[in-house]
Amino acid sequence: MAGSPALLLLLALWLCCPGVWSQLYKMTVSFRNSKPQAGQRLELQCVTDKDDSGIFWVRLDKDGTLHFIVFISFLSRTTFEGNNKISTRFEATKDSKTYRLVVKSFTPQDEGNYFCLMNSNQILYFSPGQPAFLPAATTTTTTTTPAPTTQHSITEKGPHVKTTDPETSKEEEINFFCNIFIWVPLAGTCVLLLIALAVTIVLCQQTRRRRCRCKRPANGKPNVKPNMPSRHV
Repeated sequence: MAGSPALLLLLALWLCCPGVWSQLYKMTVSFRNSKPQAGQRLELQCVTDKDDSGIFWVRLDKDGTLHFIVFISFLSRTTFEGNNKISTRFEATKDSKTYRLVVKSFTPQDEGNYFCLMNSNQILYFSPGQPAFLPAATTTTTTTTPAPTTQHSITEKGPHVKTTDPETSKEEEINFFCNIFIWVPLAGTCVLLLIALAVTIVLCQQTRRRRCRCKRPANGKPNVKPNMPSRHV
């Protein structure tokens, strides 16, 4: 049993690593018509290298919560949230290797990063995220010139305002999304392997106890009838 933990560890790495590093199929997500506008129809498309596997459309909102939208099978059958065939908010179609998603009326509730996922041979492939946000509202402000005063005004520099790079935040969101689909199956596999190892150790201990149930004399020697001394008459 000394080599069992090492064997189980190698088995876990063999099961987990192909799904982490393999990227056999390319998937891209883009807008089909125009950028998001409030109350307007928004169309996205996911183009893949493979047309015999269905894809999932998901959305990652501003708070980092993942939302399932629809599953499109390779036969163009759609399954929306709640196992529904149709949706009042979305439409989904398939054309060869292109899977399309339509937001019927885009609202702030629909903002986020859109991804498409594909499961092929028990390996999960995912596309880069496509940000979909409404344009920032522009406000006009009127400036008034203060009256001249005899006192000198003292200006102080405020603290430096840190601005976040959009590319950096997008990369962090993608990394968070990747960790969900990589580490959760890996953790589950490791737990199953640990359970299998514990069961194997318990079975081996029971087998050893069964083999050692033979009775032994107290003095460690086989039972031999003692020789009775002969009495001389």
